[in-house]
Amino acid sequence: MTPRLLGAALALALLPLGALHPVRIAGRSMEPGLRDGTIRLALRPWCAGAPARGQVWLVATPAGPAVKRLLGLPGDRLELRDGRLRINGQPLEEPYALPAAGGPEGPWAAGPGLFFLGDHRDASRDSRTWGALPAASLRGRIVM
Repeated sequence: MTPRLLGAALALALLPLGALHPVRIAGRSMEPGLRDGTIRLALRPWCAGAPARGQVWLVATPAGPAVKRLLGLPGDRLELRDGRLRINGQPLEEPYALPAAGGPEGPWAAGPGLFFLGDHRDASRDSRTWGALPAASLRGRIVM
């Protein structure tokens, strides 16, 4: 095998290691889908594509790194009413989320940023506490 071919084969074999990285789920905020202590893979932001509503991301927050679901896009207005999330006045179907029994109801504005919530709303510290985050805080999109 030529050195050039060997280098290309090695680069191709190592590509997933550069694009994917393991993430340990910490806490109960993403239950029932993601449990405390489990490990998932995340795509690095440069290869994850544009952020979209409903995706789960590893984000840098004022409280440290956290895994949360992206629900508010720039310009959105969000509120919790009767335990259900509404975005721009429209209820959002969330089969992955546990309904909120209490806590702040909003409204919250994503402004120019991204608004993240945990799926277990009553056990989550999220954008309701620290506000919308800039796209630069994205660290990886959870894929597995």
